[in-house]
Amino acid sequence: MAFGQTSRWDDAINAAERSFRQQQYREAESQYAQAEKEAEAFGPFDQRLGRTLNNRAELYVREARYTEAESLFKRSLGIWEKGDDSTATDKATALNNLAALYQYQGRYGEAEPLYQQCLALLEKIRGPEHPDVGSALNNLGALYWEQGQIAEAEPLYRRALFIKEKVLRPDDPALAPSLNNLAGLYIRQGKYAEGESLLKRALSLREAAFGPEHPDVGNSLNNLGALYSVEGRYSEAEPMYLRSLAITEKSLGPNHPDIASSLNNLAELYRSEKKYAEAEPLYRRALAIREKVLGPDHPEVAQSLDRLAGLLVLTSKQISVDLLYQRALAIRRKVYGPESPVVVQSLNNLGVAYAEEDKFPQAEQTFSDVLTILTKQPKPNALTLATVYTNMSNLYRREGKRKKAREMAQKAKTIREVEESPS
Repeated sequence: MAFGQTSRWDDAINAAERSFRQQQYREAESQYAQAEKEAEAFGPFDQRLGRTLNNRAELYVREARYTEAESLFKRSLGIWEKGDDSTATDKATALNNLAALYQYQGRYGEAEPLYQQCLALLEKIRGPEHPDVGSALNNLGALYWEQGQIAEAEPLYRRALFIKEKVLRPDDPALAPSLNNLAGLYIRQGKYAEGESLLKRALSLREAAFGPEHPDVGNSLNNLGALYSVEGRYSEAEPMYLRSLAITEKSLGPNHPDIASSLNNLAELYRSEKKYAEAEPLYRRALAIREKVLGPDHPEVAQSLDRLAGLLVLTSKQISVDLLYQRALAIRRKVYGPESPVVVQSLNNLGVAYAEEDKFPQAEQTFSDVLTILTKQPKPNALTLATVYTNMSNLYRREGKRKKAREMAQKAKTIREVEESPS
């Protein structure tokens, strides 16, 4: 009887994971539900149930069903915490997954202690110089990097690379993620030459290990294209993006979410070059892919709506772009909560769109909503606050309200001077 149960669970979990890889999410959810039913027969703290719940949660993350994903990640963590030393690695995985969910939602204060617990646990069970420890260091570093805490991120990225270079062969492609992360940090610091060197090394490792048409090679080409775009080296960036897009389409098919990301990057390049006619169809195709594959309420759909709306503002097309920004805002409020940093940015974009369309009362109210959110925070982002004051100044100037415009401009100037002054 136990053998029969195990077989049915194996069949269900394998089918679910296969469907998930093939982006057949409805089938995967049904199969995960069946696997969960079979696993529950083994008992409430069986490790197979933990795996089922964790994997189902990853499906929900892909579908932007974050509340449901959080509940399942917590259940799987609870199961693995009840286990013995043999489940410590699974517990570390659950801690990492829950932290990654919180990070994606902008819940940085909740993500950080989970990443730290994961790192401490892996150091204990794997030793301080295991590649898994390097990966945990990378994840914690990425959390700090995302918040602009460069000083905290850099030593973690360096230690992660040190561990992997010490333990792995010099030609091991597992070095590439650490090289990419450290490169991203250098680029953010304006150290473009150092960043380019690391990105080229990561590309070389992946090409040697996987061949010239592997998706990881496409990822490295995309990263190099992004660097060249930042530097204004557009003629070098374009072939990188085009080759990356071709590899991704060949390996993953025309409707994979990664295709949408590549299209967005290429469109951003054309936008920087003022090739608006070339950029617009790429933005629209990226949006269509994300809506089809990820659903209409996914954060990446909101990003595509933002990008398309911003282009339409630049080209002065007679389209109500504020409707695109409103939809992006609604998605982010639903996913991240009404006062998250991404919602603040989305509101600011909407305010700018209203102003561009001469909808001055709506613009003023929207900027006021942003200020209300920011001023409620213990330590609002200073540069964001300065940007909003600048936008309000421009709005009042267009309305002929010169006194208010000067007041807002002075507030923005004061904030920037404080930020730029040596501490």
